[in-house]
Amino acid sequence: MVNVLKLATRNLLRYHRRTTLTASLITLGIVAVLMFVALSGSFKALMIGQITDSMLGHLQIHRKGYVASIDNLPLNLLMKPAAVKKIEEQLQQMPQLTAWSPRIKFSAMFSNFTETTGIRLNGIDPIREAATCPLLPGRFIDGSAGNGLVEQGKLLIPDIIAKGMKVKVGDTVVLVATNQDGSVNGQTFVVQGVLESATGPGGRDAYLHIDDARSLLRLEDASLSEYAVRLKDPAQLPQVMAELDATLGQIVNPQGQPALEVHDWKKLTPFTAIANMIDLLTLFIKVMLVAIVLISILNVMIMAVYERMREIGTLAAIGTPPRRILGLFVAEGLLLGLTGTVIGTLISLGAVGLLRAYPVSFAFGRQDSLQLVPSLAAGDVLFIGVLVTAIAVLASLQPAWKAARMDPITALRSV
Repeated sequence: MVNVLKLATRNLLRYHRRTTLTASLITLGIVAVLMFVALSGSFKALMIGQITDSMLGHLQIHRKGYVASIDNLPLNLLMKPAAVKKIEEQLQQMPQLTAWSPRIKFSAMFSNFTETTGIRLNGIDPIREAATCPLLPGRFIDGSAGNGLVEQGKLLIPDIIAKGMKVKVGDTVVLVATNQDGSVNGQTFVVQGVLESATGPGGRDAYLHIDDARSLLRLEDASLSEYAVRLKDPAQLPQVMAELDATLGQIVNPQGQPALEVHDWKKLTPFTAIANMIDLLTLFIKVMLVAIVLISILNVMIMAVYERMREIGTLAAIGTPPRRILGLFVAEGLLLGLTGTVIGTLISLGAVGLLRAYPVSFAFGRQDSLQLVPSLAAGDVLFIGVLVTAIAVLASLQPAWKAARMDPITALRSV
């Protein structure tokens, strides 16, 4: 085997131009796919962070059936106080969590005493919400956070409503909501701040203190719409979800069915489609890499067979077994794949290191200094390297088989 590799290396060096061109194509493919994986992964992680850290949290807990009707924000599917107590007890026992926030979500009518429009309201505990969604305070366009985020008797409204209704910070507005029993109640609030629109259909989500939400809805107990939960390490999301499903699944309704549901951020936002598209593009780039390697190696090996027919005939005539000739050409494909893989990986790692030292900045919404910090997981590098090398070997099999089965007399007659 060592002698075959030595002979294959000598043959590749003898045809150095063709070898250099083929290795360069493989290297280019490796660099292209690894850089795309690094940058797309960084962009995906950054966008997920913007979504989870500004509004959703990493996962949410609801009463069963709530998410299916979430567009209507149903008050008849609130989690009851007994369930809320058990959820709190469970969350407090989980060291993987860094914060969780109780919420009451409902629809209301928003009036500036001249015009009226619909609005989606989030009743929150200001301090716990700011800990669960740390990017939320950064969405202020006007006004400022108070008492962690929002003070009692005050309201944070989206800029789309502020502009459309010509409402400013400090203005008094009225909220009118239909209670769980069907009655109507209204209260006045002072606008504390205007937020960049980033949540809900049309960006119509506003925030008020959870005690104000209970007062407006005349809720006399500790019922909640949901819990938003933030993890210390988002990579632990599957394990945390499984643990919560197992423990909270023991809470059942009168029919004996699970009363609660746990959903990760993927089930709660349309951004999941964009994340899936990024994954699809990454797969497409990997397929292109395979095509580049396959065509490059196949072309080189076929040309090598036709250019070296007399050499192959001589090897066969002196008694070289067909399997040895087959192994020689396969070894050349293997060496080409390994060379291109190693060089391409080193270039990619160097480029990623350079981008981490000098990250690319761009704007997203109100944030104008977001940075792409690409990284490559060892698993991605290993998978792509093995894939390219395997494809290089497979691409050399057909020409190698042709060379091994060649008739010596016919080969020696060729010019």
